[in-house]
Amino acid sequence: MTEGVLFVLSEPAVGQEVLFDDWYDTEHAPARARLPGIRTARRYRATDRREPGWLALYDLDLEVLESDRYRSLRACRSDREKAVMAALPILDRRTYELLGKHGHDTGRPAPLLVATSLTVRAEDEPELDDWYEQEHIPLLTAIPGWNRIRRYRKASGRGPAFLALHELSGPGVFDTDGYRTATTTSWRSRIHRRVIERERRTFALHKDFSQR
Repeated sequence: MTEGVLFVLSEPAVGQEVLFDDWYDTEHAPARARLPGIRTARRYRATDRREPGWLALYDLDLEVLESDRYRSLRACRSDREKAVMAALPILDRRTYELLGKHGHDTGRPAPLLVATSLTVRAEDEPELDDWYEQEHIPLLTAIPGWNRIRRYRKASGRGPAFLALHELSGPGVFDTDGYRTATTTSWRSRIHRRVIERERRTFALHKDFSQR
């Protein structure tokens, strides 16, 4: 099995926010959380005041997305689901394959999630990996409250080629000397000069649907 994540950004139509939340929280996410091979199912709301304002994040075996049970969920949508999805102005669905996990897994959903994604030229990818593994991740995970970092390579969808999910206890970590050190090194500056495409989003936990 290939461990990965389904990363879905969405924005409800104006005037349909309540309907959108009720559909997602009572129908859409719970149905997927029950599927074998989906380890966690969580919704996050953006804290950076940018659109799309919602993230659904599923830790899973990527093969689940090709299973008959998952295909059936997508093919046999309820009338409400069809109506809500048809009205969505933004639906950005991506899948990623796991590259590595670092730090401390608290066993609970992260109160704050930072999703940083970027693309570099193919010839710069080895140094990007070295920077993450040898400098950036060790500096960040040494900060109290910076609990876990997971790195991924995109398998399908829009957006940059690499994704890093940072699980934080809260926004206070951004005000530490450790964070300032981690984000001002010469190696980081050199890497970022080579970045072709970059996104950085922050999200607060809305709801955890994971099966216990």
